[in-house]
Amino acid sequence: MRNTPSKNPSNEVIDLIMDRLTATLTSLKPPVVGIIADTTKDPFLVLISCILSLRTRDETTAAASARLFGIADTPRTLLNLNEAQIANAIYPVSFYRNKAKSIRSIAGILEEKYGGKVPEALETLLTLPGVGRKTANLVIAIGFGKPAICVDIHVHRISNRIGYINTTQPDESERVLRKKLPKRYWIRYNDVLVPFGQHICTPLSPFCSRCPITAYCRRIGVKKHR
Repeated sequence: MRNTPSKNPSNEVIDLIMDRLTATLTSLKPPVVGIIADTTKDPFLVLISCILSLRTRDETTAAASARLFGIADTPRTLLNLNEAQIANAIYPVSFYRNKAKSIRSIAGILEEKYGGKVPEALETLLTLPGVGRKTANLVIAIGFGKPAICVDIHVHRISNRIGYINTTQPDESERVLRKKLPKRYWIRYNDVLVPFGQHICTPLSPFCSRCPITAYCRRIGVKKHR
């Protein structure tokens, strides 16, 4: 029988978890938005690619981002395109027509109000069309390199699965993690947990036999694993 941890992981254990997961990343494909952030260092491209990635597979997001940025990679050049042209470039990302509308609106707002620059404040980012807390925090963290906790489905699921937090919704997870997670991990937390969640700690039947942190995981909610 597996020796299940009897209590929630402490921050000392989180240090071990983060070290082990970071080491595992070398063998996992990073999320496309992270790749764009690393290669371009451009908060605007991070923002747009993040919007494209919502409810869309990484391969589709990567191809759509490449097509769009190939013809327009600044707010000003995006405004030279109409919604139909943007939609055609980003198809088949999910909700591509709605995203095309949001992207063009964002470009207009950035040009009109912010000199073509992406604002760094969370509250301001949240006023942009199609931008929720996940997107805003990710732009702050990997677009600007400032401490922010981006909670997507993987971060929410894994943080609860290992027993580090006990929440039911991603927004609640963000609030709890802001209080509990050491700030030194805020930027890296999403970068580490997303590929881990995509390839090993999957929603259904996770690969516990290949997991580097199984000794620290309570497997909360896991009914079947491999």
